[in-house]
Amino acid sequence: MSLVALTEEAGIARLTLHREGRANALTAELLEDLLAALERLGDPRALVLSGAGRNFSTGGDVTRFAAEVEAGNGRAYARRTVGALNAAILRLSALPCPVIARVQGALGLVLAADLVVMTPGAFIQPWYALVGFAPDGGWTGMLADRIGADRVRALHLLNGRITATEAQALGLAQAVSGDPDGVIAGWLSVLAGHERGSMAAAKRLLARDPAPSLAAELAAFVDRIETPEVRAGMARFLHSLERA
Repeated sequence: MSLVALTEEAGIARLTLHREGRANALTAELLEDLLAALERLGDPRALVLSGAGRNFSTGGDVTRFAAEVEAGNGRAYARRTVGALNAAILRLSALPCPVIARVQGALGLVLAADLVVMTPGAFIQPWYALVGFAPDGGWTGMLADRIGADRVRALHLLNGRITATEAQALGLAQAVSGDPDGVIAGWLSVLAGHERGSMAAAKRLLARDPAPSLAAELAAFVDRIETPEVRAGMARFLHSLERA
């Protein structure tokens, strides 16, 4: 059974992450299913990306990374997983149609979206410095392009949290609402009256190539994944979740 559902109706494609039992935490299998779904994508007027359950996604699955490192497969699994994440981000970013993200938390794939609605309790927080991972999924280059390198540097060093309201003020989200589906319906109604070629041209002209920064993140992530520091950081992080 696929971990990602794709539906297309009346020109609207919907991609939904279905690993809700694990808060849609990203694994190699989920990301590869996402890539497969993107390969099946037709030519929609818009695409809505969401996560089933209470969370959009909590980011990478630390439990799985810890298990793979323990099994001696850490570097290979990290390369597979982060490589698939990068490929998904690049594929979503390159779509000519507007990409809308419905977010209850997390970032990553959201950086590939053109329009983002967050629920009031959603937030953005890196956690990398606590776990020991190198940032991935656009958390450096792509995010710095959006909100500035100085703000991103402080976010990582202090493990800062950006609330939904702050994300909207920074331009990372275009709306905060307790009715995200209503917001998306309104956006889709507006987009239905716009010329597809014009929207595609605007996206193309505004685009910056994220591939070099994503490749650098992948190399740094793989380089660190099996270090003693990361092993200890993952154990601490997972222990804190058990106690919570």
